[in-house]
Amino acid sequence: MHLYLHIPFCKQACHYCDFHFSTNLSQKSALIEAIGQELVLQKEYLPTTHLDTIYFGGGTPSLLTETELGYLFDVIHQHFTVSDTAEITLEANPDDLTADKLAVLHQYVNRLSIGLQTFNEDALRWMNRAHTATEAEQCVRLARDAGFDNLSIDLIYGIPPLRDGGHIWQYDLERALSLGVPHMSAYALTIEPDTVFGRWTKKGQLKPIDENLAADHFEQLTSALKSAGYEHYEISNFAKPGHYARHNTAYWQQHPYLGLGPSAHSYNGHSRQFNVANNARYVQAIVTGTVPADLEVLTLSDRVNEYLLTGLRTQWGCSVDQLNSLLGADFVQKQATELADLQQKGWLQPQTNLLRLTEAGKLFADRVAASLFV
Repeated sequence: MHLYLHIPFCKQACHYCDFHFSTNLSQKSALIEAIGQELVLQKEYLPTTHLDTIYFGGGTPSLLTETELGYLFDVIHQHFTVSDTAEITLEANPDDLTADKLAVLHQYVNRLSIGLQTFNEDALRWMNRAHTATEAEQCVRLARDAGFDNLSIDLIYGIPPLRDGGHIWQYDLERALSLGVPHMSAYALTIEPDTVFGRWTKKGQLKPIDENLAADHFEQLTSALKSAGYEHYEISNFAKPGHYARHNTAYWQQHPYLGLGPSAHSYNGHSRQFNVANNARYVQAIVTGTVPADLEVLTLSDRVNEYLLTGLRTQWGCSVDQLNSLLGADFVQKQATELADLQQKGWLQPQTNLLRLTEAGKLFADRVAASLFV
């Protein structure tokens, strides 16, 4: 089983981010205590109490103090058993990763996912990141010195040309590969309405993202990382052999997981649960013994469509036998026209018992999945 904890606090707001977070840290201790209380309330949500992965996301979980981490792990170990080989991941920002902080984190977690995003100073300032390019590289060395071998870094592509003439992405790839980390995640820059970039775009102060530029960057990414020995095992994720993100892979393979904290999601195979995305309302509900969540019972069509949406993003694709079992009918026969069209476009590999994207199809993963929805 798998446990996710959402830590909804950041030092400052990145201009592109629409995840749930707050830059007001005054209620952090109260909210962390509420997450521990929610774990007790939700301890029977999963089929078993044995955990194979734990993931601290956000927000910025590297803002957690030693006391707060200790409290959360005390509660986890009181109510769950954690595998001796569990993957325990914490998302971190480079500016938090001092030698002292890394020594604390190493007591609790064995994998760091570090939000580097770019090595370009202008781009970091433009996106309102809190760290510098120097810190981005230095923190990886410090993490290794602290004993972390299982490291992942996040990158953003599709950044428009700034003052350097537009060679940001090539430089970012070169610097990222020079670090030699075993896992990388790379995401296209997107402009969401309720962000600084979204408001700039609405006012005409920022041009929409150039989709052709983003596609070119994606192709550079996949080529460079494949040549460097990384496996492209999910649309946005690349790993050296044996270093897949086990927690995120559980999501893509539709394993049950429990999400704690405001805005966190949970899934048990038959329904999804969505916690309220409001810190104050979350704490107020939890202290009364209520989990402030909406429940969605999944229909047969929901389960088929979710399998398509997640499975097609991975190198494992979607099993036709599993689709037939979920649907209770012959999926290939039912979607014959759409499948033929996707194969004719060169987006879907022509395999009988497995639906997998081609390299070209990876640029259109969500569109391919949606065209096959039932």
